[in-house]
Amino acid sequence: MFDHVVPQASSFAGGVDGLFWLITWIVGLWFIAAEGMFFWLMWRFRRRPGVPAMYVTGKEKHLKRWINIPHGLVLIFDVVIIVAAIRVWVDIKQTLPPADVTIRVNSQQWAWTFTDPGADGVLDTADDIRTTDELHVVTGKTYHFLLESKDVLHSFFIPAFRLKQDAIPGRIYTGWFKPTQAGDYDIQCAEICGIGHGVMGAKLVVEGADAHTAWLAQHANDGALATLTTPAPADTTKPAAPAAAGTH
Repeated sequence: MFDHVVPQASSFAGGVDGLFWLITWIVGLWFIAAEGMFFWLMWRFRRRPGVPAMYVTGKEKHLKRWINIPHGLVLIFDVVIIVAAIRVWVDIKQTLPPADVTIRVNSQQWAWTFTDPGADGVLDTADDIRTTDELHVVTGKTYHFLLESKDVLHSFFIPAFRLKQDAIPGRIYTGWFKPTQAGDYDIQCAEICGIGHGVMGAKLVVEGADAHTAWLAQHANDGALATLTTPAPADTTKPAAPAAAGTH
């Protein structure tokens, strides 16, 4: 059902949806059972002429079973949910598979900045490609992302990937995802971060290898151009020039 509303576009999206379905079915069935028993008891022990009220202490064995047995079943289902949740959590948050590509994700009020390593596959080199509010990735490749925040708390949220990770100022978080379905998807900030929080969205483009290669070629000069247009830092190792005569 969830994938009809928001498609499953990452390798672990199905596991997250499966966990939600498990919780929905268990809680839903218990809700129906509890409400059914509630209304049946109201009908069974309704007020009737000539039938006196019955006093119940709650200690009768035949009545305590109606509490103890459901209680035990609820605990068993709780354990099932906990085990399933831990398995999904470990897969997404505690496991870091080898990366095919590593990108950088910077969040700030109120925009996303993405750094692709470019053709050489290495960050912080001359061919890095920096984009604002648009991220391009390749289907079938495992990505590591280095998530940072320049100002306040943000949250990197890709609904189609079932991925959400908070960005904390002063920390660099390493996460991962593996796109499995080509298409255009939303990137959102899921943490209230100021007056522009509602418009802090970005576009995720999941594409095939050929389309991504063409995109890299189209932006191949971006990093080099940025390097050429950035002024070199002043050399502070040289001694200062002597003061001209007559300037005392």
